This record gives sequence, structure tokens and C-alpha cells, in this order.
Amino acid sequence: MPDDDRLILQRFVDSVFATTHFVSRLDVVLRAEAFDLEPDLMEIIELLPPGTYHRQALCDQLNSALIGHCWTERFRTVD
Repeated sequence: MPDDDRLILQRFVDSVFATTHFVSRLDVVLRAEAFDLEPDLMEIIELLPPGTYHRQALCDQLNSALIGHCWTERFRTVD
């Protein structure tokens, strides 16, 4: 997988927090659909529990799901 593909989730997180400090799970899911994330990444996004997230909390949740799926090599973790 090219490096650009491995950074897509980081670019997504950067775009989510480009204009705000907090997002809801629904915001993240809708933005992921608009960002046209591939199905495996949508699966990770859809694992988010309901709630409102600041950047670090969202990254922690996404990274936990990536680690749980053993996909950190494939997609990298986010910060």
C-alpha cells in the first residue's frame, strides 16, 4: 500500500478538526461518508461509541479500533 493511502485516516482526522474543537459521533460518520473512506476504514469509524469527542479522544478511539483489528501496519495510527 503506498504511503499516501496509509495516511488517509490522518488526513481525515485533520479535516474533521480543521474548523472545530469538538465533534459528535454522527458528525464523524457523516464526514467519513463524504470523505469517501474505503469500507475497512468506515468499519473503524462506525465502531465509535456515541458521544462528543475532542481530537485526542477521537484519535484514542480510532487507534484502539485499529489496534484491535491489527490494522496499524495497514493504516497507521492517528494523532
